[in-house]
Amino acid sequence: MRLVIGIALLTLLAATAARADTLLVEGLDQARATAAERPSRGMTMASVATRWGEPDTKAAAVGAPPITRWDYPGFSVFFEYEHVVHAVVTH
Repeated sequence: MRLVIGIALLTLLAATAARADTLLVEGLDQARATAAERPSRGMTMASVATRWGEPDTKAAAVGAPPITRWDYPGFSVFFEYEHVVHAVVTH
């Protein structure tokens, strides 16, 4: 009887552990479709400024390594030192 209860508990625990949540991110398809319209990883600050012009705002560098944010209409660019690490769509 203990064996049957033990197997039942293990089965229940395994079923619970195997359950996964699904994360839905709104606008992901749109962000992928417009990725070519934003700076890509590794671009320099100078190349971003040449291609997209001066940003609307430049946030001061924070942290170590220093991370800087430039805001353009529709997207923000994050730099580590002088290179793009990420560009994200903004609303």
